This record gives sequence, C-alpha cells and structure tokens, in this order.
Amino acid sequence: MDYVYARVKEDIFDFRLLPGDRFTESQIAERLQVSRTPVREALYRLEREGYVFVHFRNGWSVRPFDFALFESLYELRLVLELASVRKICDSADLSRIEVLKNTWLVAESERVMDSLAAAELDERFHITIVDVADNPEIARVHNDVIERIRIIRRLDFTQGYRIERTYEEHGQILQAMLRHRADQACMLLKSHIEESKAEVRKITIHRLQAARQS
Repeated sequence: MDYVYARVKEDIFDFRLLPGDRFTESQIAERLQVSRTPVREALYRLEREGYVFVHFRNGWSVRPFDFALFESLYELRLVLELASVRKICDSADLSRIEVLKNTWLVAESERVMDSLAAAELDERFHITIVDVADNPEIARVHNDVIERIRIIRRLDFTQGYRIERTYEEHGQILQAMLRHRADQACMLLKSHIEESKAEVRKITIHRLQAARQS
C-alpha cells in the first residue's frame, strides 16, 4: 500500500494527475501492476489528507486546487513560525539552531542546487525553527500545515534563482536569530514566506496551464 500511495501522490505533485482528473481504482491498479486492494487503501489515505475524493460508485478524482485554502494555510504557518522565532530569540541557549549554519551559511560552491533536495532542506529549516521552540502543540499543527502545502511549496525550487534566494534569506534569518534580534528575524521571515507564497502561486498556475495544454 505504501508503494501505491507514494506513486499516486507523486503523480499528483508532479501534475501527471491534474486537479479535477477522474480515474478508477482499476486504472491505477493496471498501471502500477498491483491488485485493487492496496490501491483502494492508498486512495482512502490520500482522501483523508485532502488530495483526492471518491465519487459514489463512480471512481475517484483529484481534488481541485483551492487557492483560498492555501492562502489560509500560509497565514497559519506564518503565525506559528513567527511565534517560534520570538521564543527562540528570547532564549539564552541557541545551540540547537547553531547547527543550521552548516547548511545555510556556506560558500556558494557548497550549496545544494538539486530542486528536490533543496525543497527538503528548506522544509527542514522551517520545521527545526518550530521544533526548537519546544511547544509540542505548535509543532503538531505546523507539521500538518507543512504537509498540506507541500504539493505547491516544492515548486518554489524548480527555478535555480529561487534556490539561491532561499539560501540568502535563510542565512539572514538565521544570523538575526543568533544575535537575538527578534524583530529583524521576524521581519525577514515574514518577507521570505510571503515572497515564496507569491512565487509558488504563479508557478502553480503556469504548470497547470502547461499540463492541460500538453
């Protein structure tokens, strides 16, 4: 089931299955050369996560993009991360974020430019900030938000210049936090997230249009 789940989710993330596309369990099972049981289990898991929905006796479809929902999730993400940054900056011990320097405060020749790897590093940066703030409930909600916006966030790293910008912005945020400059760190983080949000919205619309025309 995990294999089928990963493959179908990848198809959705990479726009091989487009928002609104309809399909059946049999079609997925035939394409992946598996039985319908793991396909059904995988699809119900994806339904719980909000990626697909089932039509009674009439197959499945990919859930259409809801940009208003993504806007709300980005707003929630920003609130959670800003609160975490302020708490960290008020702390005397910053050793747990010091390790982030090994990834983000490096020479240009040491930067990771692969889009998927860069997306994973970016996600880890933001998750680490929240985890270091030591509020399990905020971390739980934040992880849920990150999972729900991952489908479009990863598109931010399909352009090389966006990876470079992420390194620069993460470095600036990290340096401000290490100096206990909460207001500056929050200002930089807010700008970083809002810029990323605008970029992924633009790229998502472009990718959807291109996929539908191909």
